Amino acid sequence: MLFYEPLFLFLFAPAVYLLYWLLGEGRAQRLFILLLASILFYGWSELVFILVVFASLALDLFVAQKIGSLPIESAHSKSWLVLGVTSNLLILVYYKYAGFLAANIDAALGLFSLSGFSIWKIALPIGVSFIVFEKITYLVDIYRGVSKPAKDYRLYMLYVFFFPKLLAGPIIKYHDIANQLEECRHAGLDDVILGFTRFMLGVIKKILIADTMAQGADIIFSRDPSFLEFGDAWIGVIFFTLQIYFDFSAYSDMAIGLARMLGFRLLENFNMPYIAINLTDFWRRWHMSLTSWIREYLYFPLGGNRGSPARTYLNLWVCFLASGVWHGAAWPFVLWGAYNGIFLILDRLFLIKWLNYLPEWVSNLLTMIIVMIGWSIFRSTNLDQSSHFLSAMTSPFVKTGVSAYIPIDYFFMMGFALLICFFQRLSLTLKDFDWETVSVRFPLVINCLVSVFFVAALAKGFADPFKPFIYFRF
Repeated sequence: MLFYEPLFLFLFAPAVYLLYWLLGEGRAQRLFILLLASILFYGWSELVFILVVFASLALDLFVAQKIGSLPIESAHSKSWLVLGVTSNLLILVYYKYAGFLAANIDAALGLFSLSGFSIWKIALPIGVSFIVFEKITYLVDIYRGVSKPAKDYRLYMLYVFFFPKLLAGPIIKYHDIANQLEECRHAGLDDVILGFTRFMLGVIKKILIADTMAQGADIIFSRDPSFLEFGDAWIGVIFFTLQIYFDFSAYSDMAIGLARMLGFRLLENFNMPYIAINLTDFWRRWHMSLTSWIREYLYFPLGGNRGSPARTYLNLWVCFLASGVWHGAAWPFVLWGAYNGIFLILDRLFLIKWLNYLPEWVSNLLTMIIVMIGWSIFRSTNLDQSSHFLSAMTSPFVKTGVSAYIPIDYFFMMGFALLICFFQRLSLTLKDFDWETVSVRFPLVINCLVSVFFVAALAKGFADPFKPFIYFRF
């Protein structure tokens, strides 16, 4: 169920909000309505996998009680933590990586003329990575003493299933939302207005910009890679660079807006990442909930920067290699993670210092070239396509004589998207400028523009086939 589908917009969401406002005066009623709505929302798409999640939730609750009854970070509590984390990772490995591992083992056996084996096709449940990461967060927080086990099993279930952020984040740490879950306060009028405005902004970004950029990227990336030219390769990568940002940030906008309308404040997930002046800065701004999760639950346990410089660099590289693996069971994702890890190490060694000598807009441009080369790897379906793209992107004088046809309106939308990114960069140079302040000073103009574009987005959404959010695959 997509947030901008008619089923959600005109049936599910109105029904949930109607029940919330009519029957949700008490905390217990609100908790019941939100939990039931969230389970129905996920069960609509994942009727079988939701049973696996229920069983895993029961184990989490049992393990959490065991950990919570023992001294913080004791040997016995660690044993229970290992059990809980392992059980969650096994879910992720089975559904997301079993086919990938089997295919690569088959290929390795074939090198020695040995017969391989095959496994049945395993469907990837929507949002499985986000669900598993949040469940691990809950157990680790209790083990570290950061939070206590949920006072009510329904609070933990709502933490996992809360439908606005369920399918593609933001990844919420349990200690960041535990108090909100326990309070489960009723939304006010300001929450509804601001939340719905944020939701509309997400719909606009997704349908008008991201989906159009996706069509342009698909044209280039679906071509025979051996016929790629320099211009086509870079145009395709620019399309995808804009697609993935506006698509994923649109989901975050919708999730934050929907949650706000229900009285919850979710943390921001994006902070104008395409204005970054180095790759470290980029990862502080892009998918901030994942970066924060990796830092707290992988980088620090590996030792962080407490060891030698070489160990710190290795920890960084391993974390971003893991980030690539988290994004998907395919070699391009692994290569993309390793690529980002290398540039983060270079940042620490000398790159940030070098870029600081340059004007910020030059540093921004160079950083974006690094990012876009990475996106070309990320978007490729296999390593062969990735190598062809990288070759074409670095060969301006090689001509194949076969250029892709791209409708002119795609370029108009590309220009509009680039203009938004340009104004984000420009806003940093304006004294005391703040986007929120602008919306407060000119509410009528802003709301009218958002409403008009929202209606246009819905009209386009009804006319064109629905495109799932790009991060549903992860």
